[in-house]
Amino acid sequence: MAAILPMILAVALQETGLPPQDAPPPEVKDPPVTQDAPPPDKRDDTHDPATTIEGRRRPDFRRPLPPAVVQSNPGAVRAPLPEAFPTDQIPIPDRYRLIQSLGLVTENPLDPYHQNTLKGDRPIDRAKVPWLPIKGDDWFFVAGAISDTVVEPRTFPIPVGVQTTERPQSLDVFGKDASVVYSQTVIVSASLFKGSTAFKPPEIEYRVALAFNISHVNVAERRVLDVRPSRPSHRTDSFLGVQELFVDYHIRNVSDRYDFDSVRVGIQPFQSDFRGFLFNDQQLGIRLFGNRDGNRLQYNLALFWRLEKDTNSGLNRVMTAPRDDFVLVANVYRQDFLVPGLTSQVIALFNHNREGNGIQIDDNGFPVRPALLGDLRGHDYDVAYLGYNADGRIGRLNLTASAYGAIGHDSHNFFTGRPAKIRAYFGATELSYDHNWMRFRVSALYASGDKNPYDDTEGGYDAVFENPVFAGADTSYWIRQSIPFAGGGRAVSLSGRNGVLNSLRSSKEEGQSNFNNPGTFLIGVGVDFDITPGLRVSGNANRLSFVNTSSLETLRNEGSIPKGIGWDLSAALIYRPRANQNMVFRLSGAVLQPDSGFRDLFENRARDRRYVSVLANVVLSY
Repeated sequence: MAAILPMILAVALQETGLPPQDAPPPEVKDPPVTQDAPPPDKRDDTHDPATTIEGRRRPDFRRPLPPAVVQSNPGAVRAPLPEAFPTDQIPIPDRYRLIQSLGLVTENPLDPYHQNTLKGDRPIDRAKVPWLPIKGDDWFFVAGAISDTVVEPRTFPIPVGVQTTERPQSLDVFGKDASVVYSQTVIVSASLFKGSTAFKPPEIEYRVALAFNISHVNVAERRVLDVRPSRPSHRTDSFLGVQELFVDYHIRNVSDRYDFDSVRVGIQPFQSDFRGFLFNDQQLGIRLFGNRDGNRLQYNLALFWRLEKDTNSGLNRVMTAPRDDFVLVANVYRQDFLVPGLTSQVIALFNHNREGNGIQIDDNGFPVRPALLGDLRGHDYDVAYLGYNADGRIGRLNLTASAYGAIGHDSHNFFTGRPAKIRAYFGATELSYDHNWMRFRVSALYASGDKNPYDDTEGGYDAVFENPVFAGADTSYWIRQSIPFAGGGRAVSLSGRNGVLNSLRSSKEEGQSNFNNPGTFLIGVGVDFDITPGLRVSGNANRLSFVNTSSLETLRNEGSIPKGIGWDLSAALIYRPRANQNMVFRLSGAVLQPDSGFRDLFENRARDRRYVSVLANVVLSY
């Protein structure tokens, strides 16, 4: 048995490959090296069962990195594969109510600052208003209300009444010049439209805006507010006007950037140029408009049938037949033309008036058509305005510029009684420079005057319906106030309210254009100080004069009238507590320092050295 055990052990050692204990150690030999074999540290022996165990990795082994990503478009980011997006998302058809469903926003109809269905922030829930005749989704409703309060003490030349006066034994041509106006206007508007307007025009829109005005005026003389001398020198009046009532229909989109064509029919606002020099009104019309080239080009083609206006408020009178006065206008805007940053506009406007055979008396009893000038006969006219306007910036300079030529025919010149040609022109520009929180402005305006009242050419420039935002706008005394022209009819003004032109019209709202006028020249400077985002202080100084006084000399039977009107000095304080337009408080004051021409026309016994105007205005918007 003892002899058998060493034999079994030797066989076992032989099977395992181990040398027996008494056997000499084996000779160690280097493995053969071939040229094609990689170095030992670079070999991939992970799948060699002789050197590793299946499922194990050799220590310090690293797999080779994947090939490097080559970017063919430097700076671009590769789009993720479709598999990278989650598949458990559910589309929400009404994204506007998502925040409310999460309890983050609670709607308050009286709050115009946060999400509010009445302000068009979210679409209408048709289930709550089944009576509305609308179909489909994405209908929005916008309600608005504006309160405009004005308190305006002022002085201006007031003629003494012929039959009677407020003060007996007053024999002067011009009497007391003080007056005061209290005016409250409330505008309520509503708009219903389909389609979110964040990045495209609405598919269709219905809009209405009503304006109610109540005013009280107190002047120092009779027959200023009413033609009847028995009426007192104060008046309280009210009127409700329809300022907007239109349908806007989106005809088509013409590009992926929502360039479009639309048509608007009804009473609508329209401003023919950047600053409202020629035609800025709310009138009955049809307007085709749209844009091209990514909104770089805009166009308008419109026909307006002018409505009668209320005498004292200037609001639209829709219960009276419209005037026999039509305005056809076409304009094209192009951005970044002539230089980058400047928008250019070319315009053609045609005014067709056929009111020569009628007589129109205003609400206060004064004739307004025809004007009480010359031979007092009515007239018809056709006049075409061709113009160029620009607005924008050139480098650091802000620029606004306008140039118009008026060409037409007047059926009756009230000086000669004969037909006459209309040849007049107009130009205005404003340059401003911004430095930090200050803006410095320089303004200039020239409107041609009629050189010879007795020839067959009318050379005084007049607009269709001006409402200029220029040279201080209605802060300016000259632009804000209406200056009555005595000697040629009590219902004729040298210049109209909210207008800069010396047009000698009976009324800007109800009268006809008059191209027999002395013209206007203005040059001025101004400055705006934005003290805070909600507080602005502005100042303006304008020098005014007539261009040619021949028509004034003829109407007043004077041999010569100087051209100088005077200096118009004004300052305004504008405060916006919330730094927006929802609450605006304005206090302004203006002084007209008359020059020789104005004193020649309006000299009185008191020899007033200057005329003043103070404007306190509060505008609240919802």
